[in-house]
Amino acid sequence: MNEIKLYENKAIRSVWDNEKEEWYFSVVDVVGVLTESANPRDYWYRVKKRMSEEEQSELSTICRQLKMKAPDGKMRETDAADMQGVFRIIQSIPSPKAEPFKMWLAEVGKERIDEIIDPELTIDRALQTYLQKGYSREWINQRLQAIQVRKELTDAWQDHGIEDGREFAILTNEISKAWSGMTTRQYKDFKQLKKENLRDNMSTLELVLNMLAEAATTELTQTMNPQGLEENKAVAKEGGTVAGNARKDIEARTGKPVITQKNALDFSGLIEDVAKKTDNKSGED
Repeated sequence: MNEIKLYENKAIRSVWDNEKEEWYFSVVDVVGVLTESANPRDYWYRVKKRMSEEEQSELSTICRQLKMKAPDGKMRETDAADMQGVFRIIQSIPSPKAEPFKMWLAEVGKERIDEIIDPELTIDRALQTYLQKGYSREWINQRLQAIQVRKELTDAWQDHGIEDGREFAILTNEISKAWSGMTTRQYKDFKQLKKENLRDNMSTLELVLNMLAEAATTELTQTMNPQGLEENKAVAKEGGTVAGNARKDIEARTGKPVITQKNALDFSGLIEDVAKKTDNKSGED
């Protein structure tokens, strides 16, 4: 999926990688914004020529050749990098516009170090972020509990021979399919999400059922003691099925689907409406 991002009214071509869940940006367009060069393609070519062999080797891991629409309207391959790669590249470009990016990187790095030293900062920051986004305290409590449930699950997986990254994603998809009928990516597409966190866009009921699926998987993993990916996949499916049966029972009793296309924007709007109604009622009283 190709899109045009605007930065200070200047177009930056981008491509969404559905599998990696990453935006990739045209490096030439980023260079054009930072340098205001009349020929950013030539400028980027000269930057690469000045790089040492070591820097060029690093660049080959940062950049990908992706097809994007050229000025003549044709799809042509061009250097593209994800967000982290773009931040790395701009450090090689002398520009006053690059400084805000460098400051941002430094601040993000500092926050990460602080959180490693004191994990409670992570929880406090998450709480404040969710409040600022308009979530209710009840939803936030459930979300923070979901984080704890997820941590217990991943700890159990690691204890039973599962490696972080790809294998975690495979097992998470098994749980998701068993309780919701969709993989994580399909669930995100259903809610029209891109890189946003799926759990942050769940209703309270969706979140609770997802927690039930993960908690059940943790309990079954500790009881059945599976080893390796294939055995853990079977257990993950069983854990997800526990929540899947609960979902079907709720839907049969209410006559309504549990899984909704609503996302964080809808939930925030709903919360604001409730708050306004409460304020108006208080004023009447």
